[in-house]
Amino acid sequence: MGIQINEVEFGLNSFGDIATDAGRVMSDAESLRLLVDEAQLAESVGLDVFSVGEHYREGMVDSATPVILAAAAQATSTIRLGTSVTVLSTQDPVRLYQQFATVDGLSSGRAQLVLGRASAIESFALFGYDIAQYEQIFEEKLDLFLRLMHEDHVTWTGQHRTPLENVRLHPRMPEGGIPTWIGIGGSPDSVVRAAQNGLPLMMAIIGGRPDRFAGHAELYLRALSQFGRPELPIGQHSLGFIADTDEEAKNTHWKYWQPVVTALSKERGFYPPTAERYEIEVDTGALFVGSPETVAQKIANSVRSNHLSRFDLKYDLLHLPKSAREHSIRLFGERVAPRVRELLDENPGEWHLTGRAPEEIVKGGKAVHA
Repeated sequence: MGIQINEVEFGLNSFGDIATDAGRVMSDAESLRLLVDEAQLAESVGLDVFSVGEHYREGMVDSATPVILAAAAQATSTIRLGTSVTVLSTQDPVRLYQQFATVDGLSSGRAQLVLGRASAIESFALFGYDIAQYEQIFEEKLDLFLRLMHEDHVTWTGQHRTPLENVRLHPRMPEGGIPTWIGIGGSPDSVVRAAQNGLPLMMAIIGGRPDRFAGHAELYLRALSQFGRPELPIGQHSLGFIADTDEEAKNTHWKYWQPVVTALSKERGFYPPTAERYEIEVDTGALFVGSPETVAQKIANSVRSNHLSRFDLKYDLLHLPKSAREHSIRLFGERVAPRVRELLDENPGEWHLTGRAPEEIVKGGKAVHA
């Protein structure tokens, strides 16, 4: 039996990358104000969600995400405001609850979160956490955060913070909390954790063919069923850039993408980027770069293959010109999102579970892709 694709939502993700303006590197303060302007722009072109990440490194200004979202809340009225990822392992769940209850109140109920364990680990040393306890810390803090959202008064004991005794936090979130997703980078354990806790799944697909993650989507849906939960949304976060033509988009994006990924390759020990590899990622991989039609076709294919109900484009890139960012956002909202919806109306596709058991989908800690 096939599963119909849900109505698709479209979001923008920023990591607070510093932009340039007429060749000048913008200051941190200017970059923060630019994020608020871009949230307004995203709303004006009809996008559904504007999200900001959490990083602690040179060239990024998103370390105080709730503050940025609170400013965006005052500058917008309808777009939902969230996080690309919140590094829950190095956050205090009590403080996080208070911060996002505040953002939710200021935005009249538009706040949401994506919680993750972190692919970048600077926050562990910065805030005094032991990276060796990466997994245990996340599990414990997720448990506490969900209890704070779902219970009126909380009594709780754990290993990584002081106990709570009959605590009721203020300001209050609405009953049941705010929309909260689990972000994954490829770990099947994280997929199952999202299902077990009844949380939507956000898949960060930043390299390789996006349809490799169809196995993760299947594992998630089967795990939801196993835990007696209804089907929940699956989202995809990917990097991209949109311009008037494919050639313009690729040339502009490569100019700023190549130095960033070269630096990351040295830091993390993977292959340095080449023009040939870049072309492959644009053509068949996880870079959504091109004209509106090219990007729309590629997103529609991902929606069908990965059973998506949300697609988030990570649109900023270190030193990418402010004007290029603006044009890309406009094209995404005004041309790409409507075109994807047209393509899905013409051919919605039909997503099938293969019938394999979870242990057949996952082998050696990795999802097995068809």
